[in-house]
Amino acid sequence: MEAWHIGWLLLIASLIPRSALPAERLTVTGRVTLLSPDSRSKSADNSNVVVFLTPLAENAGSTPAHDEPTPHHFQLAQKNKRFIPHLLIVPVGAVVEFPNHDPFFHNVFSLFEGKRFDLGLYEAGATRAIAFNKPGVSYIFCNIHPEMSAVIIVTKYPYYAVSNTAGELTISSVPPGRYQLNIWHERCLPDVLNSLSHEVALSPGSTSLGELRLPESGDLLSKHKNMYGRDYDTTAKPYPGSF
Repeated sequence: MEAWHIGWLLLIASLIPRSALPAERLTVTGRVTLLSPDSRSKSADNSNVVVFLTPLAENAGSTPAHDEPTPHHFQLAQKNKRFIPHLLIVPVGAVVEFPNHDPFFHNVFSLFEGKRFDLGLYEAGATRAIAFNKPGVSYIFCNIHPEMSAVIIVTKYPYYAVSNTAGELTISSVPPGRYQLNIWHERCLPDVLNSLSHEVALSPGSTSLGELRLPESGDLLSKHKNMYGRDYDTTAKPYPGSF
């Protein structure tokens, strides 16, 4: 390239306000540690802890929600009296299908926080769907089979990660700025998770969330009621085609 071309490019670059230049994206790391209910021992499995970063007002304008193309159709299948996957994270506006791959009836419902719905009783081979139009956590159950449970988390921003067995997590492509950090895990009480929420400032020189220690409270989902708020009646005659 001619020297005068280089000079012109350098001059033009010097005239562009730094605020107009795209911010460098960060790779944010952290580690979570699950503690037993007595807080005296660590869990051998620290997986499925979800950590979210929500931009604060001062930098939200430069941080568009889900600024990369994301799929908007997802599946939470029913197979062998299980929901697959157990944990599903989707963007706001996503449509989740609930196909029944079992040879008997299911009745999927959620009465909690993120999305309240009842898909009704439907047979083997059928599929029903629901749109999740606001952020939040939805606990999913079957009104026939109390052992079935799943969680759908709806996010406004794509800055989240799910920990692996070792508790490690990585959040990619995060713009520098200040964020509210929130944590979710199915074996931790909401009050405990709320107490762990805090602000973080992220920059090229500060990309670690450190260690996040979460006290467990046991299997909370196993204690759920049916869609009418009552205990499951295990002696009742099953629906035709159900087991």
